[in-house]
Amino acid sequence: MLETSPDLIYKKINKKRVFVLTVISIATVMAFLADLCVGSSGMSIADIAQTLMEGPKGESVNTLIIWSIRLPMTLTCVFVGASLSLAGLEVQTITNNPLSSPYTLGISAGASFGAAISITLGISIMGVQWIGTALLAFIFAIGVSMAIFFIGKSRGLDTSTLILTGIIMNFFFTALQQYLQYSASAEVAQIISNWSFGNLSRASWASVGVGAVILFAGYIVISRFAWKLTALTAGEDRAKSLGVDVERLRIFTFIICALLIAGAVGFIGTVAFVGLVAPHCARLLVGEDQRFLTPVATIFGSLIMLLASTVAKLMSSGSMLPVGIITSIVGVPFLFVLLMREEKGR
Repeated sequence: MLETSPDLIYKKINKKRVFVLTVISIATVMAFLADLCVGSSGMSIADIAQTLMEGPKGESVNTLIIWSIRLPMTLTCVFVGASLSLAGLEVQTITNNPLSSPYTLGISAGASFGAAISITLGISIMGVQWIGTALLAFIFAIGVSMAIFFIGKSRGLDTSTLILTGIIMNFFFTALQQYLQYSASAEVAQIISNWSFGNLSRASWASVGVGAVILFAGYIVISRFAWKLTALTAGEDRAKSLGVDVERLRIFTFIICALLIAGAVGFIGTVAFVGLVAPHCARLLVGEDQRFLTPVATIFGSLIMLLASTVAKLMSSGSMLPVGIITSIVGVPFLFVLLMREEKGR
């Protein structure tokens, strides 16, 4: 029996999506290797390959550089970028707002303020400070997320309301964080200041392990709701007609996104615009089908973070330039272009 024309078109589109996913994955692996190779130690590619094969128990200086510094930083890039992109994608989906992201909605600012409180007060859980930092980041991220959701809901999740609410949240929590810096000792103020730029120098195997667990758990849960999220992109009424509990889906997704953001901010601080840029790039390549959009956007986030990390290393001499500065330089003009497109579309 001959296949109908729509079947052929659908298969052709899916082949293109698989091809895009494959290319992005290969590019990310190459970016991973490039980031691992770039540094001030002057090691050759052969030295790095040999050090990796020797494992973490090698006795050379190269072992310390690769296994204790570079590899944790590069892997942290992968998981932080992926988490921020996945969170940004789903925030855009459930708000039906292309300008939404953890950064533009102030969620990252809230999480960063929570982390700053933990740093200032020295809060720890079971004697481990990073757990206390990540926990407070999550509490404030979920608080800001719920505030934005319910304020936006009262105005029909209007784009202008969401963006203005996000700007207010951003300014408010940034001001509170600046007050903490002003009131704290010079040492604590410097730590908080570095935090606000997204500094990979704090990366460790702990950040790699926790980041990986949060990312994979969040990804698996969100993947289970792929068709519901895809239906939501067609409109709230359409999704409801297909049996989707839209409000419950939005609240649940906001919680997952807050956890993903906290996992990123809790270790390396605020990284701007990855959650805005990566989902849009992925959407342009594969469309709105979440079965393909979710993995492509997630991998794209890792790719952007790896490229930003590599550029940060190349631009700095000695101490590494905070990666958040690089993503902001790229993200600000991107956001400006999106705003202009939104204005023309009205």
